[in-house]
Amino acid sequence: MAREHIVTYIGKVSDGRHVVRHPDGRLELQEDQTDWARLDALTEEQLERVIADDPDWAEFKDIDWATVEVKPFVAKQAISIRLDPDVLEFFRKDGPGYQGRINAVLRHYMAEKKKAG
Repeated sequence: MAREHIVTYIGKVSDGRHVVRHPDGRLELQEDQTDWARLDALTEEQLERVIADDPDWAEFKDIDWATVEVKPFVAKQAISIRLDPDVLEFFRKDGPGYQGRINAVLRHYMAEKKKAG
């Protein structure tokens, strides 16, 4: 069985190519690999069936996509921050991506403070 290699879409550049991030952190420019003609030829029912048959879709099927907020990629700013050892260990215990999880918690705190006025 081939090993899965999932890249993260970062954005589109002016010549139509896409920037993707590989699991090792490497960025790469890639040509669009989507078969748009095949996709455009699908009826709404066929498209719904293709989506329903995709095992990766199962955890997303009950999301109300009308309420989803899409945010463009913004490069993070590198800083130095001092955290208590137990706080850092808490976020690191779930593996790679702990800095993103810390950022998400800080973003949530910021949004709540803004709502409170």
